[in-house]
Amino acid sequence: MEHPADVSVRTAVSQSCGFPMHDTFHVDLFIVLLMVTAAVAIAVKWVKLPYAIALVIVGLLIGVFHLLPAVEMTPDLILLVFLPALLFEASWNIDIRELKENWFPILLLSVPGLVISMVVVAAFMHLGIGMPLMAALLFGAMISATDPISVVALFRKLGMHKRLTMILEGESLFNDGTAVVLFKLILALVIANAQFSITETIGSFLMVVIGGGVIGCALGYAASKITAFFDDHLLEITLTTILAYGAFLVAEQLKVSPVISVVAAGIVMGNYGSRVSMSATTRLAVNSFWEYAAFLVNSLVFLLIGLQVKFDLLQKYAIPIGLAIVAILVSRAIVVYGLAPFFSTKIAPVPWKWRHLLWWGGLRGSLCMALALSLPSSLPYREEILITTFGVVLFTLLIPGLTIEPFVKFMKMNPQDSKLLAYKELKSVQMANTKAMDFLEGLHKQGATTEQAYERLKIEISESQIQTKQSIDELHVADASIQELDFIEVKRNLLELRKDYLMMLTKEGLLGQESLDRLRLEIDREIHRLVDKSE
Repeated sequence: MEHPADVSVRTAVSQSCGFPMHDTFHVDLFIVLLMVTAAVAIAVKWVKLPYAIALVIVGLLIGVFHLLPAVEMTPDLILLVFLPALLFEASWNIDIRELKENWFPILLLSVPGLVISMVVVAAFMHLGIGMPLMAALLFGAMISATDPISVVALFRKLGMHKRLTMILEGESLFNDGTAVVLFKLILALVIANAQFSITETIGSFLMVVIGGGVIGCALGYAASKITAFFDDHLLEITLTTILAYGAFLVAEQLKVSPVISVVAAGIVMGNYGSRVSMSATTRLAVNSFWEYAAFLVNSLVFLLIGLQVKFDLLQKYAIPIGLAIVAILVSRAIVVYGLAPFFSTKIAPVPWKWRHLLWWGGLRGSLCMALALSLPSSLPYREEILITTFGVVLFTLLIPGLTIEPFVKFMKMNPQDSKLLAYKELKSVQMANTKAMDFLEGLHKQGATTEQAYERLKIEISESQIQTKQSIDELHVADASIQELDFIEVKRNLLELRKDYLMMLTKEGLLGQESLDRLRLEIDREIHRLVDKSE
């Protein structure tokens, strides 16, 4: 006879994972979902369709034809299981130098931009269908967080400008934290039926956000120091997993932003810990683990989004959904086109074409749905808010999500030809070969490899280097523009090197801060002139 405790534990696990629970835990259903994601991933190799969007469509079809048992998408599954993994993987891979260069537009879009969006959406819902103001603000907070995973992946595939991709990705990372904090603050006011105070709300917001950042940085730094004591890829993968979920849980316990905490921890670990405390092979192993974790989680999230849709309820709330769609498009336009003049400068311009993509690429995703699902059942307008959120998410994934690539091509923002793409690939191979040769030489000096193995591997890498160089030289002869691109890339690296050296001289007291600022401004101007040439 089965012990009652076993049943209760199994039920709790099932409920937290979002799968239905009858007499046994549905491991078989989980395997079927994995098989579906794998089949979709294989299919999109031949079908011109973004992977994430394809999963949503497949989920919709499975739900419509009842091909699988009902799978519940719970807020705990998204917020406690999926979200930390997605946030950590994205922040782990963020280049701190690019983040520093673009911090101002990211900050404007993710904090005041989200607040503006929340207010505009709330005004539409309050004035348009008479939704109570606090409920409308609650809806505005949850629906304003962007989740452009498929768009960022497309931009990288198309070779779009790195700054545009960084702004879009950075905004989505940090506005998640802003959205969650605002959502919780407004929800607490709604539940307590308390008076809204702007000063108290701003104070609480700053304390929660800054607190989350401090906790995340501290945990990321501590984990980075711990990894320096050993070199074991399995142990270090485990440590980064503990860091990702630990940063979330510790921040939750301390009543600060868990989202900002995970993002800060990931940035510190990815840009400091992985470089200072991890060997190259360990870093590759950790990268591979988080790449797979993000792939798996994203796959399940988008598939579950499709499975959650109930068409009868979408039809019932068609008017609120339609109004909400108009609201998010208008609010996104106000945020992007209204704030762009403040962060578009002669040194770091944000062209009009970029602004169009930032507007149309502001998709909504799993966070919006998780926040909607977490609303208390006793909350007035809960069903309307929940279904409207699902409808908006579905619209942004299927309409802007499917049309963003044709939009890019229509505006001729992807002018790269096959020769240019081949050149960039060859340059990457050449740089990887150089790193591999340096690593091999280090192993040889340490006596960590036999002479025979060293010589064989050295010959293999050298042959690859020669072949790659020959291919690059052939491209140089075939296309003069590639020679110019090569010159621009090398010159840009030299300018960045000069800037770093000037900063070091300032730290050593050999150069004044005022002189550094003037020289850095001149270098930045030259870098952006080079970037404009390479576009």
